[in-house]
Amino acid sequence: MASSLAPNIHISSHPCLQAKISQLRSHSANTRETRGLVSEISAILGVEALASGLKATRSGTDKTPLGIEYETKDTNPNNIAIVPILRSGLGMVDAINSLLPSPVPIYHLGLFRERTTLQPVEYYNNLPYSRASTTSSTEEPINTAAAELAILVDPVIATGATAEAAIHLLREWGAKRVLVISVLGTEPGVRRAAESWGEGVELWVGAVDASYDGKGMIVPGLGDIGDRLFKAIGK
Repeated sequence: MASSLAPNIHISSHPCLQAKISQLRSHSANTRETRGLVSEISAILGVEALASGLKATRSGTDKTPLGIEYETKDTNPNNIAIVPILRSGLGMVDAINSLLPSPVPIYHLGLFRERTTLQPVEYYNNLPYSRASTTSSTEEPINTAAAELAILVDPVIATGATAEAAIHLLREWGAKRVLVISVLGTEPGVRRAAESWGEGVELWVGAVDASYDGKGMIVPGLGDIGDRLFKAIGK
């Protein structure tokens, strides 16, 4: 299957990740185990995705405790934001954030899938599109600089409609590139997300299942990962 997917779709072959996804699929994994597995899988995926999406560049010099000067490095781009899709994307944030050398802004997109149409409905968005002018009420709003790289995190890509909508929102915001990290997707779902902005999107997923059922649930999938993460039934 991997060879038939677009070059901007990457499926991890890490053996530890594959074993952890197998554990995560199990109905016997409780809430605490589910959270741990999602975080651990996200960390492995994050290492792979960021190794491809970032470069280390010289940022200056510092001294070791022995007083020896050395060259310091930072990531390029350094204008990065993490954007989880609520609710379940929250389960991936800490793992991805801990990989970056410095804390980065975390913005949230609230999207849920309408039950009959399976289309995404936006209910929350705190991307900083603009801020009101402090000098004149007649001036145009000043656009807040968008992240050069937006890391979009959501554990599952089923139909691909939610990921597609989120990518469009990030593109409209002004992000130059979007790095999508997801634990599990379907073949039609990841294709749809990857095609939504071919030159600006890279997808990194832990595994890809064939498709989804009439309710938009991945088969065999992970069940409702949001409900499993938070032990609460959502929309």
